[in-house]
Amino acid sequence: MRELSLHILDIVENGVAAGADCIRITVDEARRDDRITITITDNGRGIPAEKIDRLTDPFITLRPTRRVGLGLPLLSAAAQRCDGALDVSSKAGDGTRVQAVFRYSHIDRAPMGDMAATITTLIMGNPGIDFVYRHIIDGREFTLDTRGLKEELGENGLQDALLIHHLAHNIRGRLKQLTTKIGESEAREKNHGKTDD
Repeated sequence: MRELSLHILDIVENGVAAGADCIRITVDEARRDDRITITITDNGRGIPAEKIDRLTDPFITLRPTRRVGLGLPLLSAAAQRCDGALDVSSKAGDGTRVQAVFRYSHIDRAPMGDMAATITTLIMGNPGIDFVYRHIIDGREFTLDTRGLKEELGENGLQDALLIHHLAHNIRGRLKQLTTKIGESEAREKNHGKTDD
């Protein structure tokens, strides 16, 4: 896949198919540590113990609607290609946690992609599921929790196309703010270290 956001979309769909009603998505861009970590946790049915060790086999899937499952194998290959790894922990009846780690500066690491489009697509397409999206860039963070939005807007408030458009715009703005603030603080640190001759 060309973007990490598309991997996220695919993995979250596994949680949706597993009957989750709350899915947490955390993206931690620790650029100073040269690491990006993506964690997706759901409260769905979980994965039977006998299938955990074979999750990265593309010919194994837990979905009855298809015979092969490429989401986890592709994410695993992408992480390994970038000096990282994939870790999946699950318990039948108790949800699943998928974590992928990448070396941030690796030449083969796909760009993050349009997280705003990914998150709003998930929200619009799954009205009965709550999403908690947390994005951290070098310690600064932005969190979106649909449970709070539903309290303010009503249960069906997040199905309005105009509102979703504004929400996507807001997410993009907040992520840009995180990046801008980091760039400004790095420039200040660099200038602070300079002395006049």
